[in-house]
Amino acid sequence: MGSLPDFETTPVSSRISTVVPATPRGEENGAYQLNYMDLLMKLHYIRPVYFFSSEAVQGLTACDLKGPMFPLLDKYSHVSGRIRRSESGRPYIKCNDAGVRVAESHQEITLREWFDENGYGVEGLAPDHVLGPDLAFSPLLFIKFTWFKCGGLSLGLSWAHVLGDAVSAFNFITKWSQILAGNPPPKSLHISNLSEPQFPTKSLNIEKPSIIKKTRIVGEFWLATNDNDVATHTFHITSKQLQQLLTATNQTNNATKVEASYFEIISALVWKCIAQISDGSGPRVVTICTSDSNRAENEFPSNGLVLSKFEASSAAGKSDVLKLAKLIAEKRTVENHAMEKLVDEGEGKEDFIVYGANLTFVDLEEADFRGVKLNGHKPVMANCTFRGVGDQGVVLVLPAPEDGGGDGRIVTVSLPGKELDQLKAKLEGEWGIICSRPGF
Repeated sequence: MGSLPDFETTPVSSRISTVVPATPRGEENGAYQLNYMDLLMKLHYIRPVYFFSSEAVQGLTACDLKGPMFPLLDKYSHVSGRIRRSESGRPYIKCNDAGVRVAESHQEITLREWFDENGYGVEGLAPDHVLGPDLAFSPLLFIKFTWFKCGGLSLGLSWAHVLGDAVSAFNFITKWSQILAGNPPPKSLHISNLSEPQFPTKSLNIEKPSIIKKTRIVGEFWLATNDNDVATHTFHITSKQLQQLLTATNQTNNATKVEASYFEIISALVWKCIAQISDGSGPRVVTICTSDSNRAENEFPSNGLVLSKFEASSAAGKSDVLKLAKLIAEKRTVENHAMEKLVDEGEGKEDFIVYGANLTFVDLEEADFRGVKLNGHKPVMANCTFRGVGDQGVVLVLPAPEDGGGDGRIVTVSLPGKELDQLKAKLEGEWGIICSRPGF
């Protein structure tokens, strides 16, 4: 059977069920062919978690929450499918209505107690599942509803990256909440144009890509092993802190004022701190991952990612933050074309790590992360982590809850444990970014 989550590590009671499309496909089972980016990301998993107050879920039962999934899966047929291999060995998804798994759990603490104990951490609230070792039985999506003692609820997903990127995962669960609110499911889904992103020729790398790492997996268990234990921590940078950071970096920059996005400034700052932790010697090369968040309404899930490399000419630990941010914005090199060639040459059978092959920064600050609503209420807190991260680590930059100006950022960092502890100390001691707890 496919892997199931380990519920014995937390004080919960649980049950698991399966949700299938409302309309059986019968003999019309189709095949969803995976493109090069789907296959490149197949060892990674996206895990968003949303927290809702008791007011938001008042009157809602587990059956109410599962109900919208049936008609939604009619349109997202590949989400309830299973992995198969063609005669050549290339994976694809058989749309056989095998369904998605749903877990229902209970925590014997309140939301407030959870936040007091875990801060922005979501460990245990997203299902701990990966694909395999029996791929034919492994669900591509696992959903977990956790009820808290106060009546609050967390909604966690484990979304196989082979289905689509984080924006696709967010849009899928947002569409679920819209159906729950009484809106009809989409009549059809728009299939995006997955052609090569358009960039100036000089910014494209056509040589062998350097931002991914070829790896080996055990049999058909789609999860790469790490040399180090990777831990995760989340920082909430408020809109006020972002403005102070922008002011401070401009004041230390003797050149003309430099314009850069918050994502690029945060990336430069975290990179500088990590380089200093390693005596300023590295890393010299980082991966920048972006995706188009302005997608068509009711768009079919896809891995619409742009993966770029940036290599610093000097040690990042000694660089000015704003100058480094400007270089990240202007001097990175897109590697999509080279990666497509590499995957196709291997007929999609080889296994790669993307997140954490180099230190990786993922830009999700413009994603509609908070579009999920229950009874008209937005989540009081939401976060997202990735599973399958390599030893060099990954940094996710997400929109934060509305805080005054409503322009803060959630920064979720996965690094080897010792390195992560040093990063927390450096961000707090030198930049005043305190590891706070969410409030509601």
